[in-house]
Amino acid sequence: MTVFARRARASAGRMHPELSLVSYTLLGHLEESDGCRATDLAAHYALDKSTVSRQVTALQRAGLVERRLDPGDHRVQLLHLTPAGQEILAQVTRRRRAAFRRRLGDWPEEDLTRFAGYLERYNAAASGPVAPN
Repeated sequence: MTVFARRARASAGRMHPELSLVSYTLLGHLEESDGCRATDLAAHYALDKSTVSRQVTALQRAGLVERRLDPGDHRVQLLHLTPAGQEILAQVTRRRRAAFRRRLGDWPEEDLTRFAGYLERYNAAASGPVAPN
């Protein structure tokens, strides 16, 4: 798992020099949710608010994210992808998918199905509490 995580972090930098794995993940969530609050991002990914704040600030400076007033509550600011953020996310997603196709392209269908099932099971278990060492 450590090698998998290390590769994911390293590949994020190769996909786009301005995007860390965390940045890419946050951009993806903003796209999926069509915008949300920074506190929602922190809660969803179990990250510290200060970590999310630093990431969001960097994404804003890069012109990838913007803040907009929540139409339902003008006291709240929602984070949204800018057109530049949408384009970079799309580019990185295309590159990641191509990399997965290269890596998994010669796997038999049975292995892919089993691998996908294991990933789904792993991700479902990850939503529960983490046991101490």
